[in-house]
Amino acid sequence: MHIFITGIAGFLGSHLAERCLNLNHKVSGCDNLVGGDLDNINGLKINFHNANCENLDEMTKIMKGVDVVCHAAAYAHEGLSNVSPNLICQNNVVGSTSVFTAAIRNNVKRIVFCSSMARYGKIEAPFRETQNPKPVDPYGVSKLAAENILKILSSTYNFEYNIAVPHNIIGTKQKYDDAFRNVASIMINLILQNRKPIIYGDGNQKRCFSDIKDCIVCLEKLLFDKNITSETVNIGPDEEFITINELFEKISNKLQFNKGADYHKSRPNEVFKALCSSDKARDLLDYKTSVSLDKSLDLMIEYIREKGPKKFEYNYDIEIENEEIIPKTWKNKIF
Repeated sequence: MHIFITGIAGFLGSHLAERCLNLNHKVSGCDNLVGGDLDNINGLKINFHNANCENLDEMTKIMKGVDVVCHAAAYAHEGLSNVSPNLICQNNVVGSTSVFTAAIRNNVKRIVFCSSMARYGKIEAPFRETQNPKPVDPYGVSKLAAENILKILSSTYNFEYNIAVPHNIIGTKQKYDDAFRNVASIMINLILQNRKPIIYGDGNQKRCFSDIKDCIVCLEKLLFDKNITSETVNIGPDEEFITINELFEKISNKLQFNKGADYHKSRPNEVFKALCSSDKARDLLDYKTSVSLDKSLDLMIEYIREKGPKKFEYNYDIEIENEEIIPKTWKNKIF
């Protein structure tokens, strides 16, 4: 089968490409390399296209002959969406619609869309797929909008779809020099530079982190299992809920760092308890957590050490200059 992966040089896309190749599928994909890295796909036998998902004509051209599409590309910056909403919505809504349209033009059999638990917003946790989503920021709204567009197009043009809802994926190949996202990677990168990590608010925000390997197993079934269609499924564990303070403590202990963290004002619209139920994934996808949080953090630390600490990048413009809203870490480029 010929699979096309958007964001193929990114964290999720590159791991999925490797898995699909190991399953003897033909793999093609695109990435605009804003958040991706060619090192992530170095040595993989894929057809790579340096292309932007928002370019419909280009996407139509490079998807010829494709059977299945996994749309993993995204500017996955939930917090940034509050101050750069146009950037995020252009990518997540216009870009996603372009990918779906190009796939329809090429008679693709199935599309799997990688959404986000930001779709849920501030509802009762743990979040379940049966709940009514109430996103609280432009990122969550844009992801949910793309989901709804995909469902309508599937009904209209009679192709299969599934929607994956990952939450806080971590692991090797994750971009660790992005100042706007990836809290565990940011902490590790800073500590390896002997610098204090920054925690927003009181640090008691509760999260559950998902190792990339466990997410890929779920995506594989959503892509290729003929009996699983028209489903929206949370992918990731629900056993190891942890606060940001506890995450910092784990990482600092592993790196023998004793300088503490700096606390900054809370970011706007941040969900305090963002946790997903994995019941549906266990029932439908035979999901089992195979990589613990401790093991995943160990692998990340080893990976970042090997690659070397990096200066942080601020690759995205702030669209709304509001001193009360923009975190100082972004405004003053503190990282």
